[in-house]
Amino acid sequence: MSTSANSRKEILIIGGGIIGCSTAYQLTRHPSFSSATTTIKVIEASKHGLAQGASGKAGGLVAKWAYPKELVAISFAEHEKLAKEHNGQDRWGWRYVHCGSWEGKGAVLSEDVDLDDGTGAGRRRKSLEKKLGLEDEGRKGNSVSRKRKGLPEDLLWVDEDLTHGYSPMAGDGDTAQVHPYLFTNSMMDLAIEKGAELVMGRATSLNISDGKITGVDIVRTDLGRKETLSATHVILAAGAWSPTLLSSLPISSTRAHSITIHPQPSVDIAPYVLFTEIALPERRGLTVSPEIYARPGNEVYACGPGDDSLLPKIVDDVVIDEVACESIWKHVSSISPELRAGIVDKRQACFLPIVETGGGPIVGAAPHIAEGLIIATGHTCWGICNAPGTAKALSELVMDGRISCANLRKLDPSNYF
Repeated sequence: MSTSANSRKEILIIGGGIIGCSTAYQLTRHPSFSSATTTIKVIEASKHGLAQGASGKAGGLVAKWAYPKELVAISFAEHEKLAKEHNGQDRWGWRYVHCGSWEGKGAVLSEDVDLDDGTGAGRRRKSLEKKLGLEDEGRKGNSVSRKRKGLPEDLLWVDEDLTHGYSPMAGDGDTAQVHPYLFTNSMMDLAIEKGAELVMGRATSLNISDGKITGVDIVRTDLGRKETLSATHVILAAGAWSPTLLSSLPISSTRAHSITIHPQPSVDIAPYVLFTEIALPERRGLTVSPEIYARPGNEVYACGPGDDSLLPKIVDDVVIDEVACESIWKHVSSISPELRAGIVDKRQACFLPIVETGGGPIVGAAPHIAEGLIIATGHTCWGICNAPGTAKALSELVMDGRISCANLRKLDPSNYF
């Protein structure tokens, strides 16, 4: 990207999720940023505010063993830096956690319960591929250790009698977490402090003239009118909805359901993330694999597999399948009396952006489409984890004309479309 670092910049970021808000933050912290010469606007389509899609409904896992390695290498360190600089522990629930693989059987909860695999009625199951970044040995453990239960002394919120085996998936300090909704909103708040602006509106088209990006047409959700915003740079970070503005993008979507549970206040939920394999006695032969995340503030997050539901027109139209959420609740309750006695607070669904041609995400400039157009989507389940690294790279691309913090050639848009 040949734009001079000293020229005036009008930057539009489409998407008020974790990628868009983190990018706004990193741009305002770039050494050459000045509000006198650079404007930054984040365009968010939901009438409910920021992080209404996957960014607000994810588990919030941050891991050194995630993928792709090119982004993880800078993202984990950036997460640590952000937490230290802005009191992430209190502001967005930053902390290191233990992470392990749990296998066992579920308790019989009811004779008449009819559980599915967590995808809901009539939907094809799709893996979220969360463990794709792990080598087999690190994920599965060795055969000797898996013949023993191996439960840590402080992991008391799963039933020991139902446990067949537990093995750590990563070393201490290699896995952490944030609360994704709080993290996303914090990034935007910090960006606004330095001059960024949040625009509530749905982007309807990209404006391109003489091979250069010139702006974006939007419909203001807060004012109910059409507007055209001018731009020298447009960063397309609308997650699964990115192809609605650029149809050639090879991005598809996977719907995933999740719930949050509040255990009884007297229960101590130790900070573990569990990838489970639960054999259900009510459904002989059915094994389910919910992920369970203990969070600060007496909250536990649990999610099931993805499914093949069609992406709605806007994020506010995402439909929640109550059967899928109920199944996730029953699955995790079947291995934990502490969770069974808790209260389900949220039942939710979101769509993850998937790169159809494999690999991904897609991160970088797209001059073959238009000069000034930048793509940042397809982060699958690792958007929260890899947002700071993605944002740092994009801030360099816009402000310096090149990415210097990492080699992201494999993620360049020219490789995908």
